[in-house]
Amino acid sequence: MNAVRDALAAADTGAAVSRLEAVLRDCAPCVVAVSGGVDSLTLAALAHRTLGHEAYMVHAVSAAVPPAATARVRALAAHEGWQLEVLGAGEFDDPRYLANPADRCYFCKSHLYDALAGARPGQLVSGTNTDDLDDYRPGLDAARERGVRHPFVEAGVSKAGLRAIARALGLGDIADLPAAPCLASRVETGLPIQAPALGFVDAAETLVRDTLGAHTVRCRLRRSGVVIELDPGGLAALDAGHRSALTTALTTLAREHGVRGDVAFAAYARGSAFLRP
Repeated sequence: MNAVRDALAAADTGAAVSRLEAVLRDCAPCVVAVSGGVDSLTLAALAHRTLGHEAYMVHAVSAAVPPAATARVRALAAHEGWQLEVLGAGEFDDPRYLANPADRCYFCKSHLYDALAGARPGQLVSGTNTDDLDDYRPGLDAARERGVRHPFVEAGVSKAGLRAIARALGLGDIADLPAAPCLASRVETGLPIQAPALGFVDAAETLVRDTLGAHTVRCRLRRSGVVIELDPGGLAALDAGHRSALTTALTTLAREHGVRGDVAFAAYARGSAFLRP
């Protein structure tokens, strides 16, 4: 029974790859927005293997992008032989973005896609998948206005499907990367986006992840203070000793980055810093 299930899964993945290859050929030459997460890295890998020199990868850096994501992009680009450009998109120069309204993502993606369009001629493509269409994502409006195409969506590929494709492509640990939205998504809607605070978010999540071995960690900056959200495994590892030590370390780290407020721990809730309009 397991062998049959595995065979069916492999067939589904192979069919999805074939659909994606057809979409990518229709997009050639293309410019791939590579954030450093599993979605965009998988798309970039397949685009390169399908289109060769007609696929050009661009990675934007800012205080909202974890250094680990940039390192991951550079490492895979070197391993796979991508054409890669790393640039700044300029969203931190936009007061509308820094104000952190409910549609902050619209301003972020507008700057991103405008920067990509100026980097290289070609069809802009993103790693958006079908699961993303079920959420409020103003960045998709920015993409639509600029004619960005989403090959995973066009090929009917979900998050689980693209993870299976990543495994089929031999991308190793990338296939199992946890979801990793930009660091600005950790700041409660309406609180200003500040680069030092995002530095704290990244450092805090790294500290907690390394200490507890948690798969999913979110450091939320709220009006009420700092909330560390953990997956069930992380919460189970958070005994009294770890809680005390982490609270002390995180409080010190927060002050070093100009972040104020008490530190609390809670169960992970997707998008909990976002206050809907």
